[in-house]
Amino acid sequence: MFTPAFAQAAGAPGGTDMLMQIVPFALIFVIMYVLIIRPQQKRAKEHQALIENVRRGDTVIMTGGLIGKVTKVAEGPEIEIEIADNVKVKIIRTMIAEVRSKSEPVKSEDYHRTGPNTFRDQTRSVGPFVHDKELQKHDALFPL
Repeated sequence: MFTPAFAQAAGAPGGTDMLMQIVPFALIFVIMYVLIIRPQQKRAKEHQALIENVRRGDTVIMTGGLIGKVTKVAEGPEIEIEIADNVKVKIIRTMIAEVRSKSEPVKSEDYHRTGPNTFRDQTRSVGPFVHDKELQKHDALFPL
């Protein structure tokens, strides 16, 4: 089956052959660590610091896309945000995707949002894209 010439040429596997097989795998792991794992760990640490430093008055964006202002921060995992006038929602801190603007803490519990306060003000600022019928419907449902 095998001639003596082939058996002598193959030889026993040496340490250098084994090392040359392991080096590419180790090199791939190092490249993966530098390009993928390390930046992800850095982003996770930054996000954790961002979540820990949220305070009243900050504008936050949640992972679901809702934007609101923080009205109450507790030591636990929950915070309270205001997503519209007099609409407050409790969320878990880890659901915060981004803190858009940091501001001074609100002095009183009577927090009022700056900017348009009614549907009418919001739609008038949009311009000609909103029809008067929408305003009439809204005014019928929610009189001032």
